[in-house]
Amino acid sequence: MWHLRRLALAVIGSTLMAAPSAPSLAREGWSQRLHEARQEGSVWTAFAFNRHLSPFSLNVDVEGSLATLTGTVESEVKRELAEQVALGIEGIETVDNRIRVDPGVRPHLVSVAAADERLDDATVKARVKSRLLWNTRTEGLDIGVESHAGLVTLSGEADSAQARELAGRLAASTEGVERVDNAIRVTGEPDSAPRAQDRPAALLGDAWITGRVKTRFLSSSSLGALDISVETEGGVVRLAGTVATAAEKELAVETARNVRGVLDVQAASLKVAG
Repeated sequence: MWHLRRLALAVIGSTLMAAPSAPSLAREGWSQRLHEARQEGSVWTAFAFNRHLSPFSLNVDVEGSLATLTGTVESEVKRELAEQVALGIEGIETVDNRIRVDPGVRPHLVSVAAADERLDDATVKARVKSRLLWNTRTEGLDIGVESHAGLVTLSGEADSAQARELAGRLAASTEGVERVDNAIRVTGEPDSAPRAQDRPAALLGDAWITGRVKTRFLSSSSLGALDISVETEGGVVRLAGTVATAAEKELAVETARNVRGVLDVQAASLKVAG
């Protein structure tokens, strides 16, 4: 059990570290959604370590201070217990308890290996959500994320095929993701949420932009091992170094371009080997 508790702390800690504080001018809807993603992880972890609830498959979705619970348990007592556990998480004020009671449902024993896998799934889900929320082209989209054994499933709507494709690429390049099932539907209706690239780059600061681009590269499973130099001047990012393929160069440029405050990306000095 101590092994599992250490893993749970690692999940929560890594999620918090993956979402550093943004300048006060950037605290908008994406910040709230990122907070909600962390709260979902907290509720799920509380379920995982409750011996009465861990044998059941329960799901949680947080919006504001409201937690919506779904799944099936064997008794009304356990249904009410799940609600009380969720209300015990800081920031959760109300619960929409949609958990069904089925006396015939069979609880399953959770082995250490199975618990490890479920915690891994929660970690990957949080990482993908964080990347989507921090990207200027996907932050305003209503995208659902589910993770199981390396397979990430994306759902929801996007205003264009390009936004749908970008969401899939961001998920695919996240650490721990092996495959992506991109079920996002294209509606063709542009999102009305304000975009960060409309804000003056000077307010964010070139040093902040450089640090954010480097962080994005390091958190990418495709770019983290590459030696790419990053410099920013007046919101214009310059990339230099060598990558193995044209696809890696394209991903690096796209990743940098979608950082808040970036006005342009120049990659003439980023060479493709061979």
